Amino acid sequence: MPDTIAPSPQFRVIDTGLRTGRENIAFDQAMIDAHRCGEIPDTIRFIHFKPVALLGRHQALSQEVHQDECAARGIEIGRRITGGGAIYLDEGQLGWALVMRRKTLGLGGLGETATAICEAAAVGLSGLGINARFRPRNDIEVGGRKISGTGGFFDGDTLIYQGTVLVDLNSERMFAALNVAKAKLERKSLDSAADRVTCLRALLGDQTPTMPALEEALISGFARHLGIQPIWGEATNTEEQRAKTLYEEEIGTDGFVAEIDDPARETGVLAGSYTNLGGTVNAFVRLEGARNERLREVLISGDFFVTPPRIIYDLEASLRRVPIVELQVHIQHFFERTNVGMLSVAPDDFALAIINACAVKK
Repeated sequence: MPDTIAPSPQFRVIDTGLRTGRENIAFDQAMIDAHRCGEIPDTIRFIHFKPVALLGRHQALSQEVHQDECAARGIEIGRRITGGGAIYLDEGQLGWALVMRRKTLGLGGLGETATAICEAAAVGLSGLGINARFRPRNDIEVGGRKISGTGGFFDGDTLIYQGTVLVDLNSERMFAALNVAKAKLERKSLDSAADRVTCLRALLGDQTPTMPALEEALISGFARHLGIQPIWGEATNTEEQRAKTLYEEEIGTDGFVAEIDDPARETGVLAGSYTNLGGTVNAFVRLEGARNERLREVLISGDFFVTPPRIIYDLEASLRRVPIVELQVHIQHFFERTNVGMLSVAPDDFALAIINACAVKK
């Protein structure tokens, strides 16, 4: 008998309309929870934002966002459930997210999956008449300038991977809202953050696509490169109710956004960092013992991607009372016995950030 060809995986496609940043993040988490419970199928979601500065899951609020400027300009501040750096979003950007089973695409870990999805998005964008290319670890670029940033993580058997496309760019509002670190610009050999980004309007002028046309271009890229069958549908009442609860109880609250603020200002806290080509890990440390030889408390922040994100809290808890001399071995063993995926950092990066913090003790 001839071999049978497996049908292409089907993906529901939804557009959830214009929402605030915190509302959109709550809907992200609602989709993850609903997917894990088997309430929704694999899905492509398109996302539209009111003006918002969004922190990465592990970033410190005071270090990444100009809060006074955001308040003066009516820009909301929110915190994502994915890692990475702070971003500014408004009606000039289109967000997209894929929520699916770990095995749907038949790929390996987070790095391989991220590459495939980013290449698919680049294929879709290139169909608009630009030469979009994936640049590891998680950017899509045109002519060396970023047009889309992405990130994601596994939660059990469910993957969320998402990105944004810069359609039109208000760079003045973006850089007023965000604190773009000098070290980050130096690492990329740039004099200004504006030199790092571009948008469809700058590239295509009057030929810039409408949002529906851009959505169809991305759908085409996902379908062709990932071998899936996208089918338009609607958000469910279950998702909306889950999102409403998450917004009211956690993600929409100021407490969630300020969960990591500026630990270095607290008495007795030592601060250090370690930067590689993929990002920065920051460590805030309190020591104990007669010679300050043990870790009393550690808080880790930064623009890195780790899956699942909550593993960082487990790492912080495991470091209590660990002697500094045993730190690197302890962290290595922690990650060896933990099912974790990392796009941009390695276990030693966390150890080196903490060691650098401890080195400044008096």
